[in-house]
Amino acid sequence: QISRDWGGQAMKDILAATDSMLTEPYIDSKRVGAVGASFGGYTVYWLMGHAESRFQAMIAHCGVFNLESMYGSTEELFFVNYDLGGPYWGSESTKASYDAFSPHRFVGNWKTPLLVIHGEKDFRVPITQGIEAFTAAQIQGVPSRFLYFPEEGHWITKPQNGVLWNRVFY
Repeated sequence: QISRDWGGQAMKDILAATDSMLTEPYIDSKRVGAVGASFGGYTVYWLMGHAESRFQAMIAHCGVFNLESMYGSTEELFFVNYDLGGPYWGSESTKASYDAFSPHRFVGNWKTPLLVIHGEKDFRVPITQGIEAFTAAQIQGVPSRFLYFPEEGHWITKPQNGVLWNRVFY
């Protein structure tokens, strides 16, 4: 359902569910965070620019930040061709979708503290996506941290790296 609608209905659903959750008396609205990996990491970056003050902390693991640069750098073109409709220069409607749904276009709204986690050997979502997001946060003075794994890919698989990942995460 997210194909060609990355920042659309799925994000509306997340925000609606969050708003509903925040009405519950047992929810501490000062301790609400969002965490995601891969498309979930994209979701975190998208929410950074659209969720206003709903979240107090965000964590993005190997997330897509800039749809245009992602298209030109991923090793998995089938995925972006199917999910994003092809290259951003392919048609006016595809370009409009990239413009509307790319988190990098909304960094001016970022205020929530952010942890970016990324592996150097992630060729599906190249490390430049995490570096771009972290840099955007840093330049704007958004409290942010970058956890870098030079020998890991899209998943953290080495035991000691898993320990570090969890320590920083928690």
